[in-house]
Amino acid sequence: MSRLGPVITLTAGAVLAVGLGVASVIATPAARNEAANSAAEAPPAQESTAAPSPSGEAEQAAPKKIAKADYGGYVKGNGGLIAISIRDGKAVGYFCDGKAEAWFKGTESDGDLRLAGFGSAKVTAALDGGQAKGWVAVGGKKWSFVAPTVVKPSGLYRATAVVRGAKLRAGWIVLKSPQGGFTQVGAAFEGDTQVPIPQLPGERPTAPVTVNSTTLYPKDVDGFIEEMQ
Repeated sequence: MSRLGPVITLTAGAVLAVGLGVASVIATPAARNEAANSAAEAPPAQESTAAPSPSGEAEQAAPKKIAKADYGGYVKGNGGLIAISIRDGKAVGYFCDGKAEAWFKGTESDGDLRLAGFGSAKVTAALDGGQAKGWVAVGGKKWSFVAPTVVKPSGLYRATAVVRGAKLRAGWIVLKSPQGGFTQVGAAFEGDTQVPIPQLPGERPTAPVTVNSTTLYPKDVDGFIEEMQ
């Protein structure tokens, strides 16, 4: 009788094992059906609408360039004037205090202006809120400036000619004064020699003028910006 105990135990274990096996077989299809139903009810995955770049990296926005703008103002601590003009991202500038002068050219992108002149002369400025605010460096000296936007006849003017084999060039900055009339400064050189320069007619700054016995025809920036690039 005592031998029946293990047999009964094994038999019971076998029966239990068989039962668990059956339960497992039965439960597995049910689980599969439930998983299939859950997958069917789940919302479809959203696909990205962004087109990949040829390199597979995210596209970056192209830098914005100013189509047209003109700025003019006083140079702090110097008393001179500075004028800057931009056309389709290309930029030119002119600084003059009646004695020293410097022409600049360069580019504008995303409101960042960088111009270079002769030697170490340069202009750096940020364009925002209708003004150019930055620094001008000429002859080893550096000054700050704030130049608001201006409209014609305010702005930058230039004239050139060849006289006796030497290049004659003149530049002017014209700014309309809030009190009426115009403030202007300019400089002219025949070769490397500075010569006297006349004032431009404020309302007609492109009218002919005589510089060192030579008739010059000043141009506004639209007439010479391409020549300086």
